[in-house]
Amino acid sequence: MRNASPDLILIEKLQVQSVIGVPDEERTAPQKLLVSLTIEPNLSFAAMQDRIESTVDYAAVCECVKAVAAKKPRKLIETLAEDIATAVLGKFGIWKLSVEVRKFILPETEYVAVRIERPVQ
Repeated sequence: MRNASPDLILIEKLQVQSVIGVPDEERTAPQKLLVSLTIEPNLSFAAMQDRIESTVDYAAVCECVKAVAAKKPRKLIETLAEDIATAVLGKFGIWKLSVEVRKFILPETEYVAVRIERPVQ
């Protein structure tokens, strides 16, 4: 049973480059996207006892997300969010993960975004 108020690690608005979009012409060059993650680590902050090896390596998570985004062309930011969640959950000591991907494509909007939440399987 997990704590009702979990300890969370937040990575906000990580800038990534990705070839993404439904129309072919949109996928001719990488686009800037912003990715935000909410990570519930396997251990509470108190249980980490101030030991770096007990927490999630934020820098490694960011590098993983950037690599996933740059790895291959996609049509949907929904697919990218799923790919990021799968990669991060498979690599780091995480209980639950939320991923938000923001795209800057529609002129009448600040951005469009998708958000998913996934528990470790």
